[in-house]
Amino acid sequence: MSHDVSSPAPPTIAAGDFVLILSCPDRPGIVHAVSGFLVEHGGNIVESQQFGDPLSGRFFMRIDVEVPGPATAEELRAAFGRVAAEFGMEFELWDARAPYRTLIMVSKQLHCLNDLLFRTSTGSLRIEVPAVVSNHPDAAAMAASYGVPFFHVPVTPETKPQAEARLLELVRDLDVQLVVLARYMQVLSDGLCRELSGRAINIHHSFLPSFKGAKPYHQAFDRGVKLVGATAHYVTAALDEGPIIEQDVIRVDHSYHQDELVAAGRDVEAQVLSRAVRWHSQSRVLLNGSRTVVFR
Repeated sequence: MSHDVSSPAPPTIAAGDFVLILSCPDRPGIVHAVSGFLVEHGGNIVESQQFGDPLSGRFFMRIDVEVPGPATAEELRAAFGRVAAEFGMEFELWDARAPYRTLIMVSKQLHCLNDLLFRTSTGSLRIEVPAVVSNHPDAAAMAASYGVPFFHVPVTPETKPQAEARLLELVRDLDVQLVVLARYMQVLSDGLCRELSGRAINIHHSFLPSFKGAKPYHQAFDRGVKLVGATAHYVTAALDEGPIIEQDVIRVDHSYHQDELVAAGRDVEAQVLSRAVRWHSQSRVLLNGSRTVVFR
């Protein structure tokens, strides 16, 4: 009796899914050079978006590309260096499937924290939260319910330098890529803002600067506002004036009680912040001076 001996099937090499974002002075040949590089590496472009800003004279591009074989982000990044150098590009190239390591900071208002942790737990946000940091102990139970380590770092005028040094230590030790201020009610120092430039997102209500202080929604209720909104932006030394990523508003009227107005404000804050975090973690937000280009 004869037996057919089949050769073992060759191992399947999964394609890598990568995201390339870049900006550079606008000039002819950029798209050709980038697409040519990807063709050289067998890339299949899944999504491509671009924008030429006539005001700044800069060109912005985001490409989601599948590359066959065991290519790594580090290898492609190194190989793309020659193209980047030719056109004076600032660029990033990431593994699109790797979760974005995101540290969340919060004080006593927990609605944005809860929203981010819930969306992460359901896969709606492709981020990984290695820590929640707070200047109060209030968020400890919520962090524990999601299995996220909690760090209580109290802040006083006297201990602020030590508290910020502890935060940076956590950012380094936990390999954090993004810091989210999810209603963290402490003003960061200029030095810390510079250290986290382009990788820290804050959320605030859009009443600023009209209603400042601890209870802006109560002030807004007393004035009979008709719109409630929120703004997510990058953190800069200029308080609440960093490049804007996302904004939204909802309409309210005289029938809203004070608590209903507060609840409406919290809802829009959570939604705006989650969209900003999603877009940043998907490398869809590119800085353009004091503005942003957002490839949704």
